[in-house]
Amino acid sequence: MPRNATSKSSSKSSSRTTRRASTKGSETDALHILAEDHKKVIDLFDEFEKMKENEETDDEAKQMLVETACAELTIHAQVEEEIFYPAARDAIDDMDLLDEAEVEHASARQLISELAAMQPDDDLYDAKFTVLGEYVKHHIQEEEKELFPKLKKAELDLEEIGEEIRDRKMELREELGVASDEDDDDDPGSQRKVH
Repeated sequence: MPRNATSKSSSKSSSRTTRRASTKGSETDALHILAEDHKKVIDLFDEFEKMKENEETDDEAKQMLVETACAELTIHAQVEEEIFYPAARDAIDDMDLLDEAEVEHASARQLISELAAMQPDDDLYDAKFTVLGEYVKHHIQEEEKELFPKLKKAELDLEEIGEEIRDRKMELREELGVASDEDDDDDPGSQRKVH
């Protein structure tokens, strides 16, 4: 979403910036929710690497894990672009960091689109997912090490943004036919599409 584009959350963004963010963070604040998403997808990429090493892994299991990771990334990127980044743009002055994050999202979306049109036995399937993982891990590191600390110091209501993110994620999961976070168990590859 272009930086000047409006979203559902833009009307609330000015009220967000008037309240001080909680410095201790909670399980319901935006940064915690996004960090949990980050952990979930990193676990999926790590699981994929183990699958590649295991010659017993079947293509169906590999494809299910890739589809799960791509669905999680799609939902995560959309809530960041619709809710989180516009609020961040109102709260901090580092537009380069936010511009780069949006370009990184576009690169990830391109690989996700290519993977959706492929099968696990296609040439470059594993390579594309591995590169997607490298992009995503780099993106996560920049967000958590550079953007999140700036937002913790900013005048931003991270609880309110967290609530908006949770609500929008539920809507997107329903639209995409993806199991909710509550349906997860300890297996990082367990969250499957419900189509």
